[in-house]
Amino acid sequence: MSDKQIDEVSGMETTGHDWDGIRELNLPMPRWWVWTYYATVVWAVAYWIAMPAWPLLSDYTRGLLGHSQRAQLSDQIAAAKAGHAGLIARTAKASLTEIQANPELLEFALAGGRSAFAVNCSQCHGTGASGGKGYPNLNDDDWLWGGKLEQIHTTIQYGIRADHDETRANEMPAFGRDEILKPRQVDEVADYVLALSRDDGLADRLPGKAPFNEYCVDCHGAGGKGNSELGAPNLRNGIWLYEGSKPAVVDVITNGRSGKMPAWVNRLDPVTVKQLAVYVHSLGGGA
Repeated sequence: MSDKQIDEVSGMETTGHDWDGIRELNLPMPRWWVWTYYATVVWAVAYWIAMPAWPLLSDYTRGLLGHSQRAQLSDQIAAAKAGHAGLIARTAKASLTEIQANPELLEFALAGGRSAFAVNCSQCHGTGASGGKGYPNLNDDDWLWGGKLEQIHTTIQYGIRADHDETRANEMPAFGRDEILKPRQVDEVADYVLALSRDDGLADRLPGKAPFNEYCVDCHGAGGKGNSELGAPNLRNGIWLYEGSKPAVVDVITNGRSGKMPAWVNRLDPVTVKQLAVYVHSLGGGA
């Protein structure tokens, strides 16, 4: 065994380790740190005994205190439901206009509708309800099936082209694919529709007006102002569900469109459907 070595600078004993002439000092940890370390070990053992801690093959150790965060959460949810029971009952009995007119019910509906939207609707319409290609923006005042509160409520309940007897359904034909219009006519109608959206007076002079009046006015109306009873969009306001470029419009006319929205009447309870309608209407409804 080698003799003790003392560092000449500090006067402290070294460990005997040497790296390229650099010697390691044998400096013990401070006593306060050592006792703190021992205390954490004791705390860990006590925690293992008192609280749920160790996973088992099919369960876990319960601990002497029997604490359960799951049970605690269940209690909190039950307490929240009990606190909201009165508001839920009042919302269930109230009409949509009565909910809007009552500040307390309106606040409750908006909060519940916002939460239900985040869980059930944001996947298609986006977290901010701004939509995307093929999914309507709910923040503007352009509504395919009407933006009044009752209309929005009906849309949420029964969906669009959904598997429900009362769903709203109206499909745009594939004018090009089914050879209702010739390719040249499809191109001309696309030019006419784009001119309508610009509202620059050019539309009436375009050859696409004739096939539009023959095949499209039954749904979109004369001049392309749309029809919310049929879900036919207004073609004059420059708001496009499938983009407003010439290729996109040609594709829509050629292949048609038949987007779907689920019917929520059997998926969500009536109160939640009401809350959703009030919340969505608050974003951009009223038209």
